Amino acid sequence: MTAEVVLEARSLRKYFPTGASKMLQRPTAMVQAVDDVSFGLERGTTLAVVGESGCGKSTLGRLLARLIEPTAGSVLLDGVDVTAASPRELLALRRDVQVVFQDPYACLNPRHSIGQSIGTPIRIQKTLSRSGEKDRVRELMQLVGLNPEHYNRFPHEFSGGQRQRAGIARALALQPKVIIADEPVSALDVSIQAQILNLMEDLQTTMGLSYVFIAHDLSVVRHIADRVAVMYLGKIVEIGDPRSVYERTAHPYTKALLSAVPVADPRAAGGRSRIVLTGDVPSPVNPPSGCRFRTRCPKAEARCASEEPSLEARAGSDGVDHLVACHFPD
Repeated sequence: MTAEVVLEARSLRKYFPTGASKMLQRPTAMVQAVDDVSFGLERGTTLAVVGESGCGKSTLGRLLARLIEPTAGSVLLDGVDVTAASPRELLALRRDVQVVFQDPYACLNPRHSIGQSIGTPIRIQKTLSRSGEKDRVRELMQLVGLNPEHYNRFPHEFSGGQRQRAGIARALALQPKVIIADEPVSALDVSIQAQILNLMEDLQTTMGLSYVFIAHDLSVVRHIADRVAVMYLGKIVEIGDPRSVYERTAHPYTKALLSAVPVADPRAAGGRSRIVLTGDVPSPVNPPSGCRFRTRCPKAEARCASEEPSLEARAGSDGVDHLVACHFPD
């Protein structure tokens, strides 16, 4: 039986204009932040998007929520093209896709109480009366582990973990189908990270949520993701279930990322050596021809410069949905 896809990206591209010609008054170059990205998110599952800073994963998350407009491609929510929706249609679609941002303090209005901030989506969408909104907010606060009696407290009176819980409660206010979590634990202490991740897993089980979980740390998403997509310079270079990506890694870039994950017990490392990539990340304004990773790849050959690899099933993947964009995968 084929799983139901709730959110789908089709050939998504986002180019940002940069530079300017004084004579022509128009951009002279384009930053290729996201370039031809496609995937499907199955209902009730978690897709983790990982990669180093600047690879385009946060831009991808904003495209999925249509916080920014794509240069090309489309986003489908339950088969409806979100990128072609009118402002009136988009207002209704926003109930189904919500975002949890990275900084739990910057995304909360310091002049509003926590209760007011959590209830903002309800007021904008006008789904409940004023008294109904307060009851719903208190219910949400209890659901995410906050004391409902703290409704009138302000963000500065809460810890980082508590503020992130408030951000999650706000995202849940309209009972969405999909939550885009943009590095929701990267600004938190390690012990608090585990609490937030456990909370998100519990909410997914009880409410049937689907997550796009954006992170730069592969160790964070290993145990919560149903699929892992690795991005490099605006493109997905490897995607598959966690066991395939972590234990049968095919792309050299993914191998380098995994080698950088710290191991608490040196004996558990098993003599693993760190893979140090040479050179700097190329500019997204003028990415390398062919494979974008070739300038830093120890396995690069002439073919890598002339031919761009496509995402294809990994050889010997025994039926597992494991795709890799590499001419010479391991």
